Amino acid sequence: MSLNSLPDEVTVTPVQRPIQGRVRAPGSKSITNRAVICAALAHGTSQITGALDSDDTRIMISGLKNLGFNVDADWNKQTLFIHGSAGLIPKSQASIDCQASGTTMRFLTALVSLGHGHYVLDGTARMRQRPIGDLLNALRMLGVEAEAGSAGECPPVTIRSTGVTSAEACIQSTTSSQFASGLALVAPCMPEGLSLELTGTLVSTPYLDMTRKIIESFGGKCELRNDRQWHIAPTGYVSKNYEIEPDASAASYFAAAAAITHGTVTLEGLGRNSMQGDIEFCSALEQMGCTVTWSSNSSSCPSITIQGNDLKGIDIDMNAISDTVMTLAAVALFAEGPTVIRNVAHIRDKETDRISDLTCELQRLGAIVDEQPDGLTIHPAPLRPAKIQTYDDHRMAMSLSLVGLRSKGVCITNPACVRKTFPNYWSALEELVQTSRQ
Repeated sequence: MSLNSLPDEVTVTPVQRPIQGRVRAPGSKSITNRAVICAALAHGTSQITGALDSDDTRIMISGLKNLGFNVDADWNKQTLFIHGSAGLIPKSQASIDCQASGTTMRFLTALVSLGHGHYVLDGTARMRQRPIGDLLNALRMLGVEAEAGSAGECPPVTIRSTGVTSAEACIQSTTSSQFASGLALVAPCMPEGLSLELTGTLVSTPYLDMTRKIIESFGGKCELRNDRQWHIAPTGYVSKNYEIEPDASAASYFAAAAAITHGTVTLEGLGRNSMQGDIEFCSALEQMGCTVTWSSNSSSCPSITIQGNDLKGIDIDMNAISDTVMTLAAVALFAEGPTVIRNVAHIRDKETDRISDLTCELQRLGAIVDEQPDGLTIHPAPLRPAKIQTYDDHRMAMSLSLVGLRSKGVCITNPACVRKTFPNYWSALEELVQTSRQ
């Protein structure tokens, strides 16, 4: 089912038997958008294979091109050729439309601090509600003039820079780990590198580990003096051929489909050695009663197999895997007993308020949900047909579509919003479950 042929609504047809199958999720958005920053700043030409083709990655590439970077994209082959600038920003003026891509807004805001000129970054109405002041404060410490045009220090962002003039900054990381990641990614190209202190409550820390590993893959040096103090040397970057692993957040939907239908699904290309924290979603399913089998750490073709069993509710801190909160919420509807999801207050500032709006849609389906400031408690109850509002949030659409595999009448509005990170989601889901509907 292509996005071009999607209707305004999609009603999911329940399966008749447990799902059985294998699936390889598309390339990781988080890795793709980090790797292209390093490649753009490197000496020489990098080839990135397995790159995710989605709105978020295309918006990032468009932003780089607007800044004068030379990128050749073969999206049909998921391959990018990026001709590095050796740490320079080619253009001295640019206006960049980041649309709804948070990684593009945050990473390119940090990137243009290396330039000598005037840069404006803007996005959708929702982007203008997503705070970026913590990143702008850090850039000011580095000698960069940084302004936010909307209330609450939200985009549009205006950067006027004559280059970074300091080598020390601290950044508040309570709202998003992407602020620290954005600074760290460009730090090897700062004149004296960067000593970066992370303050406040750290969120989504596996993404910080991912950032460090990608920096080092392209020749950077990132020393962790502790989990809050990073020292990044002024090494610059070197080009390389880089392969993107499958997206663990996207894979979570298929793992959840196995759990919900008592089926067995193998996720190809992911294993314990993945740099993505969201593979731990599979461990959450194991706590709920699923059987999870991991391939050997030495396997050249890693995989994770999830076998669904009777499910039980759990109490779980999902701060480190917050992109899978809504997926776990869908599974919780079919568990015995309540599920408590904690320590994810920061997801209120995502594409939508992923606590309040998720609560609303779960209640629409018939669940009893208690909303807390930093999470929610889901009490399973008899489900009913419902027309799910997606709030233009790709994860709301994909996660709650899974409920329709077991419950009749689940209708997803604006199904095309999945293009943000997983344009082929509907066809991939249909291919996986079609034999279970016969």
